[in-house]
Amino acid sequence: MKLNLPSRLIVASYILLLLWWLYIQVLQTTDAPINYWFVFAYGLVPLFAGVSGISLSRKWGMLKSAMGRAVFYISLGLITWGVGETIWSYYILGLNVEIPYPSWADASFILSWPLWSVGVVNLSRATGVKFSLRRKQGKMLLFFIPLVVIALSYYLLFIVARGGVLELDTDLIKLFFDLLYPIWDVILLTLVLLIYGLSLGFLGGRFKWPLTLLVLGFVVNYFADMGLSYTSTIETFYNGGFVDLLFATAMFLLSLSTNMLDSGGGGTQA
Repeated sequence: MKLNLPSRLIVASYILLLLWWLYIQVLQTTDAPINYWFVFAYGLVPLFAGVSGISLSRKWGMLKSAMGRAVFYISLGLITWGVGETIWSYYILGLNVEIPYPSWADASFILSWPLWSVGVVNLSRATGVKFSLRRKQGKMLLFFIPLVVIALSYYLLFIVARGGVLELDTDLIKLFFDLLYPIWDVILLTLVLLIYGLSLGFLGGRFKWPLTLLVLGFVVNYFADMGLSYTSTIETFYNGGFVDLLFATAMFLLSLSTNMLDSGGGGTQA
């Protein structure tokens, strides 16, 4: 599949970010400016991809079609995530707050999930997954997978990381975000997996790779959110570490997949 210009720029930026991250690992720095600017830099990718994606949604009729709405809302979610990462960077670069979590950055991060959810629901309408949800297997999958991951997340973040002890005066808000992020991640992932399973033949399989990357993006984002929650709780998180590589990779995959949903000037289903 031939990549459009925004997609090629996204790929090139990720290669540069990967080299940057490897250089940080060679230097073995944990609190240096090179780490902080890396965090700021990878937050620019979803900002660019979101703006590009909104422009791309116009080819699908923007809000006039299911695919147009899907691309638009997923792109808007990328923008709010990028804004959140910019706020995080302001904390670490301007205010010298090493780990601003939870913080006002989360007020922007959290907006991404409902926007991505709306986008994914519209993607399901465009690809016909609504018929899959009428089946008993589809409903069971949508119900049980989130329950399993919620239980696993609770065990890791509360029982393992906190020893089953919650300090209500300092820890309640953090635990709320610790659980909210991975729970919403897995709900989105479950929906996308259902879409992926039904839409392989959509328009001749034209969108197989964009949807594959979208699935992988939400998978990696789940592990990134879990990684941040767990390592910040046990106090091993640092900016520019492996968790940030996961976030950079997740945003790369989501950004690339969204910008690969190119209609080529054609229309779509309503």
